[in-house]
Amino acid sequence: MSSEPESVFGQRVSVEQVEEGNDFAPKFDSSGLIPCVTTDFHSGEVLMVAVMNREALARTIATGEAHYWSRSRQQLWHKGATSGLVQKVAEMRIDDDQDCVWLRVEIAGGASCHVGYRSCFYRKVPVGAERTQGTTLEFLEHEKAFDPKAVYGDAPNPTQL
Repeated sequence: MSSEPESVFGQRVSVEQVEEGNDFAPKFDSSGLIPCVTTDFHSGEVLMVAVMNREALARTIATGEAHYWSRSRQQLWHKGATSGLVQKVAEMRIDDDQDCVWLRVEIAGGASCHVGYRSCFYRKVPVGAERTQGTTLEFLEHEKAFDPKAVYGDAPNPTQL
């Protein structure tokens, strides 16, 4: 599939073509990556933010299941391949200048976060009047949707510090 990504994407010719045309011509950064915001198709809740390289984006389009590029592991990542929490793409959108992808997904098992919560955004950062001394995070999700140790075993955490 390594030759396929080039054929899926159009050439970026002009601002007008990119912003107002029908050609899918995503702009990858200098590392060959494009950010991807992933939300629940039904609720609109933000589940995660990740990056895709050309192959991940092409595989997502071809299979209808979310694929990402893991910066920490430096490899293609089929979301849910290990956990079973596959993200089925209900809709894919691209922003105006085609440098950010938005996936609206349906998730098997009801969770997307490798830590076990439904969303990777399970904590709130207090701002303004909410903030007291220091910055103490507030948990918005209090129960995990699954047990990460039961799913992944003692495998190293996929997000390295």
